[in-house]
Amino acid sequence: MFHSFFPRPKFFFISAVVFAFVAILAWYFIFEGLGASFGYVMPEQEPYDLTYFLVPANLFFYAYMASCLVLFGAVWTLIAKDNPWRYWSIWGSLLIIAVTYFGVQISVVINNFRRPFGDLLQNALSKQPGITAWDFYELQIIFAKIAFLSMGVSILTDFFTSHYIFRWRTAMNDFYMSKWEKLRHIEGASQRVQEDTMRFSATLEGLGITLINSVMTLVVFLPILFGLSSYVSELPIIGEVPHALFWLAIIWSVFGTVLLATVGIKLPGLNFRNQRVEAAYRKELVYGEDHADRAQPLTVKELYGNVRKNYFRMYWHYLYFNVARYFYIQADAVFLLLMLVPTIVAGKITYGIYQQIATAFGQVTNSFQYLVNSWTTIIELLSIHKRLKAFEAAIDGGPLPDIDQRYLQREAEGGEMAANKPT
Repeated sequence: MFHSFFPRPKFFFISAVVFAFVAILAWYFIFEGLGASFGYVMPEQEPYDLTYFLVPANLFFYAYMASCLVLFGAVWTLIAKDNPWRYWSIWGSLLIIAVTYFGVQISVVINNFRRPFGDLLQNALSKQPGITAWDFYELQIIFAKIAFLSMGVSILTDFFTSHYIFRWRTAMNDFYMSKWEKLRHIEGASQRVQEDTMRFSATLEGLGITLINSVMTLVVFLPILFGLSSYVSELPIIGEVPHALFWLAIIWSVFGTVLLATVGIKLPGLNFRNQRVEAAYRKELVYGEDHADRAQPLTVKELYGNVRKNYFRMYWHYLYFNVARYFYIQADAVFLLLMLVPTIVAGKITYGIYQQIATAFGQVTNSFQYLVNSWTTIIELLSIHKRLKAFEAAIDGGPLPDIDQRYLQREAEGGEMAANKPT
C-alpha cells in the first residue's frame, strides 16, 4: 500500500513529522525573532484584504517555509533515487502541504475581514451617522477578491490531487499485478486490486489533507484565539478564567474526541467483516453463473446469513454511536454562545469581535475535533486497510485471517467435489 509509492515509507513519514516539529520550533524560537530584528513584522492592525499576503512578516515566513520544503524534498529525492514514483510521492506531497497552508492563510484573511464588516453592520443597524452604501459595497468587493482567490486555488488543488491519487493507485496496481500468481486465489482478489486500491488512496489522501490542514490551522489560529481571549475573562458558573477561550477550545474538543473514540471503538472491525462477508457472498454467486455445482441453496443461505447477522450488529452499534455523535454536534452548536453570555451581557465586545471569536474558536475546535469529524471515514479506511493488509500477507507468506482461510478451505473442498463428481 505504501512502499509501492513512497520511498521507505516508515522512515519517510517519521522523518517528515520530526522535521516539521523541528521546523515549527525553530520558527517560533529563532527565525520569527530574527525576522522581526530585520523589520519583518506584522502591523498592529492586520490587513483584511489581499495585501495580507504581501506583508513583510508573511513574505519572510513564506521564504522560510519554502526553504524547509525544498530542503526536505531534495534530501529525500537523493535517498529515493531508485524509486520510480519519487517525484509524485515526495514533491507532490510537499506541494499539497504548501497549498494547504495557503488555504489556512486565506481563512486568516477572512477572519480579519469579519471585524470591520461586523462592526460596520452593527453601526448601520444602530443608525450611526456617516455610513454609506459604498462602505458596504467596498467591503463586498474585497471579500469577492478573497473568495475568487480561494476558489481558484481550490480548483487547481483538486485537479492536482486527483492526478496524485491516481498515480498512487497505479503504483499499488502495478505492485499487486506483479504478484498476481500469489494473490489470485485470495477471496475478492480482483475487487481488492481494482476497487480497494482506489478507495484506499483516495480516502487516505483526503484524511491526510484534512489532518495537515488541522495541524496548520492550530499553528495559525491558536495564537489568534489566545489574543482574542483578552476580551473574555468571565465564564458562566466558573467565573474568571485567564485565557478562557484558549482553554475552552482545548477541553471541549478533547471531550468530544474521547467520547466518540470510546463509543465507536468496535465499528472498524465490523465494517471490515462486513466487506468480507459481502465479498464472499458475491463471489459465490459469480461462480454460480458458470458452474452448476456452485451457489447451492444451503451454501448461499449460509453466506447470506453471515451478511444479515453482520448488518444487524452494525445497525445496533451505529445506533448508540450516532446518539453520542449527534448529541455532541448539537451541543457544539450552542456551546460557545453559552460561554460568552456574561461577556455579551456586559457589552465587552462588538459584533465584529464576536464574529472573529466565533470563527477562530470554530477553526481551533474543528482542528482538535479531527477524529470527531472524520471518524466514519477513518472507520472505512481501517476496514479497507485490513483487507489490503490481509491481501499482502499472501505476498509475504504470512498467515491469512480466519475468514480468508475458511474461504480457501471451502474453495478446496469445492474443487475436490468437482474432481470426484462422476462424468
